[in-house]
Amino acid sequence: MVCPTDTVYGLICDASNSRAVEKIFKIKNRSRTKPLPIFVKDIKMAKQLAFVGKKQERFLKESWPGAITVILKAKKKRLSELVYSSDTIGLRAPDYGLLNEVLKKIGKPLAQTSANISGRPAATKIKKVLEFIRTIGTSGFPILVVDAGDLPKNKPSKVVDLTGSSPRVLRD
Repeated sequence: MVCPTDTVYGLICDASNSRAVEKIFKIKNRSRTKPLPIFVKDIKMAKQLAFVGKKQERFLKESWPGAITVILKAKKKRLSELVYSSDTIGLRAPDYGLLNEVLKKIGKPLAQTSANISGRPAATKIKKVLEFIRTIGTSGFPILVVDAGDLPKNKPSKVVDLTGSSPRVLRD
């Protein structure tokens, strides 16, 4: 599905559906060494997927929901292998009503990435998203495009590694 987020238009799918996650990699021409981050509905869901200590939980309570993806040590791998980087996973609780409702209704984490070819700018304009979809053709994905018009000019989420003794910004 192509869906607006609190940052840019994104490609999202059930993170436990390996075929769908694989399709996102193919569509974006994304390196398999670059795992997809995951949308979670809240800290409780994050704790099902990753080890969250007191310091990390404090950071999440201050940062979520919002445009911050955190890298944490992964628990037992229950999702597509393509969302893990060896023993870590990237998680984000979005601050966007539609996505929050979807996450609440399905109760599953969603693999996500910007709706663009890897290495190209992320799209906030629906016209750019539709051009991207035309370039990928009828590959069976996306099944659904949610048109929220043009989003405010935004950057993809900030990425913060919480696996060490102190937070480390990987992408600002």
